[in-house]
Amino acid sequence: MTSAFAPGLKALQFTAMEKTRELPLKGEVIVAEGDIVNSDTVVLMADLPGNLNILRVAERLGIEPSEVAAGVARKGLKIDSKVAKGDIICEHSGLFGLFKSKYESPFAGRIEYISESNGHIGVREPATPLVVRAYIAGTVTKVVPHKSVTILGHGALVQGIFGVGGEKNGQLRMLNVSNDKELTISDIPSDCGQKILVGGMSPSIDVIKAAAKAGALGLVVGSIDDSALRQYLGYDLGVAITGDEDLPMTLIVTEGFGRLPMSPKISEVLGAYEGKLASINGATQVRAGAIRPEILVVHDDKRGAASQNHEGRGLEVGLKVRLIRVPYFGMYATITELPHESEVIESGAKTRILKAKLDNGSIVTVPRANVEIVS
Repeated sequence: MTSAFAPGLKALQFTAMEKTRELPLKGEVIVAEGDIVNSDTVVLMADLPGNLNILRVAERLGIEPSEVAAGVARKGLKIDSKVAKGDIICEHSGLFGLFKSKYESPFAGRIEYISESNGHIGVREPATPLVVRAYIAGTVTKVVPHKSVTILGHGALVQGIFGVGGEKNGQLRMLNVSNDKELTISDIPSDCGQKILVGGMSPSIDVIKAAAKAGALGLVVGSIDDSALRQYLGYDLGVAITGDEDLPMTLIVTEGFGRLPMSPKISEVLGAYEGKLASINGATQVRAGAIRPEILVVHDDKRGAASQNHEGRGLEVGLKVRLIRVPYFGMYATITELPHESEVIESGAKTRILKAKLDNGSIVTVPRANVEIVS
């Protein structure tokens, strides 16, 4: 009998995948409801305003603030005039028209304002075009004018436990290694440009750099050592949402930190679609409103539609789970007992617990909140 709910990372061969693509500011929607799009189709566009630079012209030229506007007009400029870097935007004639002083704009852009109260000129740098692509292939099911579109696709979905790096689209390439083998440089193929590599565990920083240098867009592994992750990022990662890092290759970990082999289910699902175009995103948030890194493969083979989906499923005796807190982080176990009464745990808190048998045969007692169902 079901007695508790627990989340689980998904590894599904066929499921509906809905993605909402949204602009951070008002822009233009390029597609319409019902349109069929590919992963690289541009669906939204906007212009990000450039920096506003305040030029202290009156102070620089040693003139009265009220004289700045006249000096700008003398050069044939006004509000909204376009200027290039180095253009003279204000000219002032000294006593009897002698000793002219000039102000050259240190920035390119447009004059946004001319203040007569303090003699400042605001120059707005050119806008930066922002393009949002579909990310997955599918059908546009919803459009919010000037803001967002929603795309529905179908196919394989695999979630990781942690990742860094943003959205990438590339061809899946399964590495010729077992799930429990530590990746070495020799495991990285030389012809992996624009590919998403999958397989093995615990790559060193040299292996990660070798994959990125060879042109791989993504690397999906069972686990990673925290020192290798730190070296790849170039800094210690705090508690935050990942995915915005400026990295040449997105890295996704499916099991956890240390030496943990990739789940057979994950390698089985992804291996079935080797050579197909995949979409990946390393964005992760481990707190409330959790965001999981993901690998998506759009396809129309519904034979995998019966794949297990544990969303909303409860804990049951005999169910396979993964422990997600130290000292058993990343270990797999089978639930052997689900006591109804709450118990006081080591931290002093009173909570509902479960007993489970680890793959090594040991029986452990852990809070129910410290497990997730294995797809």
